[in-house]
Amino acid sequence: MGGFFGVVSKTDAISDVFFGTDYHSHLGTRRGGVAAYDSKIGLQRDIHNISNSSFRTKFENIYDEMSGTAAIGCISDFEPQPLLIRSKLGAYAISFLGIINNSDELIKQYLSENGGHFDAMTGGNVNSVELVASLINQKENFAQGIKHAQELIDGTASILILTDHGTVIAARDRFGRLPVIIGKNENGYSLAVESFAFQKLGYEKEKELGPGEIVEITADSLTVLSPALQKKKICAFLWSYYGYPTSTYEGVNVEIMRYRNGAILARNDMENGIAQDIDYVGGVPDSGTPHAIGYTNKSGKHFARAFIKYTPTWSRSFIPKNQKDRNRIAKMKQIPIHELITDKKLLFVDDSIVRGTQLKETVDFLYQNGAKEVHMRSACPPILYSCKYLSFSRNQSDMDLIARRVILELEGEEGFKHIDEYSDSSSERGKKLRKAIAEKFNFASLEFQTLEGIIEAIGLDKNDLCTYCWDGKE
Repeated sequence: MGGFFGVVSKTDAISDVFFGTDYHSHLGTRRGGVAAYDSKIGLQRDIHNISNSSFRTKFENIYDEMSGTAAIGCISDFEPQPLLIRSKLGAYAISFLGIINNSDELIKQYLSENGGHFDAMTGGNVNSVELVASLINQKENFAQGIKHAQELIDGTASILILTDHGTVIAARDRFGRLPVIIGKNENGYSLAVESFAFQKLGYEKEKELGPGEIVEITADSLTVLSPALQKKKICAFLWSYYGYPTSTYEGVNVEIMRYRNGAILARNDMENGIAQDIDYVGGVPDSGTPHAIGYTNKSGKHFARAFIKYTPTWSRSFIPKNQKDRNRIAKMKQIPIHELITDKKLLFVDDSIVRGTQLKETVDFLYQNGAKEVHMRSACPPILYSCKYLSFSRNQSDMDLIARRVILELEGEEGFKHIDEYSDSSSERGKKLRKAIAEKFNFASLEFQTLEGIIEAIGLDKNDLCTYCWDGKE
């Protein structure tokens, strides 16, 4: 997915951007980049591949390479960024979060109407950040250009721009699917996707941008270039999985939401008399843990970490070059505590069940270490639609999703006409889906959070939430 961070300050901004961007590392794994503006040097930019190492280690020498009172940084799961652009609007650095579903159409239109060109990447693809910049450059100023780009893009586009006169322009996507939050201290302003990133650096929250809102910050001012739109559809999956526990979006803290979510899961099990003789409840490390804590607090069951992930040397299981070693390290990271597993009935809460590949390996590992029963709870409803707004997973097709594949196995193409029933645990089709997945993964029982339950846990109006991956509604 990705994240970005920006600062405009009366003092050097590089240190804050280095640490603030690093605090977004959980949002992406492929590219990291920083751009800065210095009144003497001008714009500077550096990009590194972070697939096999962290942002911090790749940019630890940035203090020797860059200086400036304004800077932006980004973590990306896709294209290298920020890019440096020169156009009629001046020189600027730009970062982009989101997805462009109609990129081929926009590229074709731009090339035919403007006679320009793009810098092609391997395979002939165009960097989405450059495409966004080309759309912005068609208008007379940044605010008009950003609105123009967002209106043309089918998908999502949150945009961060560092200008050649040392200001930063930030735009939240038109439906507010991703948060953009402004912080302030005595020296200037910062902005981030994750609010805790600037709070840890001494900034206090000043403003959360509304959908489509565009602002420009200097060290002394925050100016609204375009007001917020009315319709909001912030991604509900942020609270369940992607968001960092210490972050707060729209006034709702991620960790607190996860406790409530787990409690609602427990309440549902208690009302239905399911899995009431459990020895221990745990999270599928690490993102499922707070949901599991909420479950134990409500159910009165004991919480335990039946296995621990060893991450000091293998923080990312895909570091080795060959798949065989990657698979081996993924297994080596899981270290059992036999006293909490052998002959025990265990219930685990996972943040979500997408493809299920790693989850099956985890359950097999638990049975191999003596578990008597392994029950599974998903803190989300069944994921039945691949995200077309944020690309929170790398699924290329709906058929990559385990729920979709099982529906096809159960009923063929006809089953896709009854998606709502399969999502509903109280319906016959819903019961068959859960039973089939449970048998496939050797779960003693399987339940998903309901759509109503996750909305209750978040505590916002459903109309303000994007729940497309669960119900297919835009």
